[in-house]
Amino acid sequence: MRLSKSLIPTLKETPAEAQIVSHRLMLRAGMVRQMASGIYAWLPLGQRVLANIARIVREEQDAAGAEEVLMPTIQSADLWRESGRYDAYGKEMLRITDRHERELLYGPTNEEMITAIMRDAVKSYRELPQIPYHIQWKFRDELRPRFGVLRGREFLMKDAYSFDLDRAGAVVSYKKMMLAYMRTFQRLGITAIPMRADTGQIGGDLSHEFHVLAPTGESGVFYDAAFEAGDALAATDIEQFYAQMTGIYAATDEKHDLAAWNNVPPERRREGRGIEVGQIFYFGTKYSQAMDFAVTGPDGRRIHPEMGSYGIGVSRLAGAIIEARHDEAGIIWPDAVAPFRAVILNLRQGDAATDPLCEQLYAALGREALYDDREERAGVKFAEADLLGHPWQIIIGPRGAAQGQVELKRRATGERFELPVAEALVRVRG
Repeated sequence: MRLSKSLIPTLKETPAEAQIVSHRLMLRAGMVRQMASGIYAWLPLGQRVLANIARIVREEQDAAGAEEVLMPTIQSADLWRESGRYDAYGKEMLRITDRHERELLYGPTNEEMITAIMRDAVKSYRELPQIPYHIQWKFRDELRPRFGVLRGREFLMKDAYSFDLDRAGAVVSYKKMMLAYMRTFQRLGITAIPMRADTGQIGGDLSHEFHVLAPTGESGVFYDAAFEAGDALAATDIEQFYAQMTGIYAATDEKHDLAAWNNVPPERRREGRGIEVGQIFYFGTKYSQAMDFAVTGPDGRRIHPEMGSYGIGVSRLAGAIIEARHDEAGIIWPDAVAPFRAVILNLRQGDAATDPLCEQLYAALGREALYDDREERAGVKFAEADLLGHPWQIIIGPRGAAQGQVELKRRATGERFELPVAEALVRVRG
């Protein structure tokens, strides 16, 4: 993509409404624009980040044995009346009446809809277990939307739903999803801490939240340093992984238990700030029983499947990653999430040596490169490259270009290398 032809409306000044780092940087980098309270348009850079996050989430869900579907955003109120949640959910639910006076809602979650789909499609115990998932826009009418995409009203979410014949099977599905989540966060380049959580509106008796460690996080997090090692993620045995994850301590400041905490060796105690980016639930037959979804068991009896649900805030993660990875100059994207792997900075637009070399690199890197081909001062190009946070900056000036050399800068560390073109391409491609 050529920057001179791109829809990347960067800002030099921070908008007054932006209260936190991720909101400020997303606006300044031209990733999003607010269209209404808590509702954002995602511009090309932001959309590429969303797509990269969603791809990693999707790959880990598929690896865990889940199947992708796509459910509608608008749901029937009758489904929610079947489960008993329609009147109980509260004002966060956006209720709609169509021209035929039918009551609808913009879905905040999909337990009822997926249960209805499975009720129609699955009849025998032989068809279980199943874990359908989708990545879809949701709406919750927050009383006070704030913090940009971290607390918006419309958001992109991955939600999965497990259906098992008995509790033992349901708990296995729950553990598989926990492992998939931890691997997802690791691939996204962030440290996430799982901790026991309340089940809230979803229901059930088992739940974990996942908090991304970030200096500007909304919650205090107390945790065992064993979480930072990531050793458990290499486990091939799901029971071993789950025992490791749940056997070490983590809590938010609201739920801090000094007696769990005193059992952690002092040298392993860590305190930080966290941003919640996902939650998983096991809630048994709450929905399958209320909505009369049953399968025929081995002995011919009707059995209500045991269920769980698993959510990751895809759009929320975009903001959380920035909160965890930034400096005074701008965003520092992990390689796997960055909208572009590299930006090519032509320091002498129109020069007989720099122009063809820039074009050569741009052709070689394809859609993984952003080419800053603007008639701008070098200082402006450097500042915007740091702001946008590309993992690599390929800096091309007349002297180096004449010798077939480029300067390569690693955004995360500030390291610089003088390299021949071929070596620079190898570094950037990883």
